[in-house]
Amino acid sequence: MNSIFKRNGNRIVSAFFCAALSFSLGAEWRVGAADAPVPQTPAKAMTPSRPALKSAIDRGLDFLLQRQNPSGWWSTPEQPAVTALVLTALNLEPSGRFQHNRSSELNHAYDFILSSAKPDGSIQRSGLANYNTSLSLVALTTAFDTNFLPVILAARKYIASSQADTNQGVFAGGIGYGEKYIHSDMNNTITAIEAMRISEAVLPKDKPDSPIAEPDVNWSAVASFLQNCQNLPDVNKQDWVSGDPKDRGGFVYYPGDSKAGGVTNAQTGRVALRSYGSMSYGGLLSYIYAKVDKTDPRVKAVQNWLRDNYTIEENPGMSQQGYFYYLHLMTKALTAAGVDKLKMADGHEVDWRADVASRLLQLQKPNGMWMNPDKRWWEADPVLVTSYAVMTLEMLYQHSPH
Repeated sequence: MNSIFKRNGNRIVSAFFCAALSFSLGAEWRVGAADAPVPQTPAKAMTPSRPALKSAIDRGLDFLLQRQNPSGWWSTPEQPAVTALVLTALNLEPSGRFQHNRSSELNHAYDFILSSAKPDGSIQRSGLANYNTSLSLVALTTAFDTNFLPVILAARKYIASSQADTNQGVFAGGIGYGEKYIHSDMNNTITAIEAMRISEAVLPKDKPDSPIAEPDVNWSAVASFLQNCQNLPDVNKQDWVSGDPKDRGGFVYYPGDSKAGGVTNAQTGRVALRSYGSMSYGGLLSYIYAKVDKTDPRVKAVQNWLRDNYTIEENPGMSQQGYFYYLHLMTKALTAAGVDKLKMADGHEVDWRADVASRLLQLQKPNGMWMNPDKRWWEADPVLVTSYAVMTLEMLYQHSPH
């Protein structure tokens, strides 16, 4: 481990856990319009202790370690992203023991990731190039290993080259899966720009305050794409944008498509798309990565939507589909926004960290795993879901007072 990685190690973990970089949204969310709906007050959750969180993390990691294939990968050799998620969960374990004393099994996992790297910089085996490359880039960055730097730099170059340009209209500025799914979408954009921000911490610099080395994504174009996915008719004039106050400020999957469906006007036939939880937290997080000002109307609008739709029982608009990813993005976004207590429209405050932590501890299985009975978006895979849950608990552990 050379001086660059030693010097920047804490910054990498901070970037992942806090995602704030040089920007914070502050400790309180703005109260919305006077006629905003008043949510039902959730039952107060008891905040799990740090030992309880650590025990759940350890049990989850033990489960993951037991599920590794002898060839190094987890779940499937076709999608390195799953292995990358496991490695990131291991890298962010609070004591750092997996970073400093890598076993031969973990070295096999990194060898598998490295063997998936292509000459164009992507890290993939059978498609979904940007998704696999982005998650692998995070895993390699959080390993703090200088031997990975050439692959990290090549992966950054690949992601930057994958950003949609202006000839793609409302999709410009975003990033898609690649191949036949080349059009931009929120999930791939979130994953890609997170990888770009986190990997900034290990880039060689002549001086500590020198600018980020090229290539990089066009961050103003990222912000424009985010706007094009937001249900906010003030700034987004696309035909699908909903005028219903229940959707205002939230996000869809990509321009013209919402996984939560839409509402058809019986007279005009116009379809207004519904906002939903996971992509709306992803939208807030992405505005933070893009360093959009905290007073920007787009940021305040998604804040209000998330406040008015706060729940840890489901992924709003999607029921249990993508539920663990929803909790993961909620924790990242609210941590990045500097929100310790979520201020609701009626003035009361919610301890969201206690809610999420209690919920995850409640859902952990006796063998240490988590799994979603709803299989959509791979959440029937206990390795994938356990990785989400462990990384979420690791973020919560960092902010647990006791």
